[in-house]
Amino acid sequence: MLTIHHVSKQTGISVRTLRYYEEIGLLLPIAKTEGGHRIYDENELKTLQQIVFLKTLGFKLKEIQTLINNSWEWEASLDHQLAFVAEEQKKLQQMKNAILGLKNASSIEGGLTESLIQKYIKLSSQERDKKQAFRQQIFAAAEMDLFQKLPNLNRNDPSSLEWIGLLGQLKQLRKESPEADSVQFIIKRMMEKTEVEYKGNDAFLEKMWTIRRSPHKSEQMGLYPLEEEFLHFIEQALHIYESKKQVSGKSQP
Repeated sequence: MLTIHHVSKQTGISVRTLRYYEEIGLLLPIAKTEGGHRIYDENELKTLQQIVFLKTLGFKLKEIQTLINNSWEWEASLDHQLAFVAEEQKKLQQMKNAILGLKNASSIEGGLTESLIQKYIKLSSQERDKKQAFRQQIFAAAEMDLFQKLPNLNRNDPSSLEWIGLLGQLKQLRKESPEADSVQFIIKRMMEKTEVEYKGNDAFLEKMWTIRRSPHKSEQMGLYPLEEEFLHFIEQALHIYESKKQVSGKSQP
């Protein structure tokens, strides 16, 4: 036989919580002493262990009470709880993606601003089905596989993070000349990554660049919005890089 204070000490459940369980009829002491102290035996301790376990599974106290009283089907209850947990995981993943997206967008823009938040809210509010339908209109099945490999604000894989970092660095240099060594160094790395990740898929890359140059199509596609001026700066830097590469190639013996 254990008093409520011994049960509390042994289980880590507060006296206040044990009294509340008694109040709602979830866990009743077997008796009370003349001094009013609640007494529990091994059966109540087992019931308390069940309560604690079911709480860790996410069941509410009313549901736990029904389960313990054997008036609820455990199998159906567990199936229901699994579905609930799966839905919560989905919501948490969406929250995680949104937070990652905002952090990565901040890396591109060089800081978190009200303008950036509004831009990201607009991007996030687009209907997923509509974006997917538009992508399927533009790309063939094989190209859709390539599209999934594109850097994504909502991911934290190494490739996406490097692309985001390079884009952010380039944006910080947009007041420089497209010919500047610092700009061309970043463009060189971008082209190296493109060669490794999309080798032999020039048609896909051309299609993506055409879409990226169109604010309307970029929005339909669900791409992160980049200012026209910045895109023009990138295009200039790319032309300079390609021109220098051609000249360098011709000068090789």
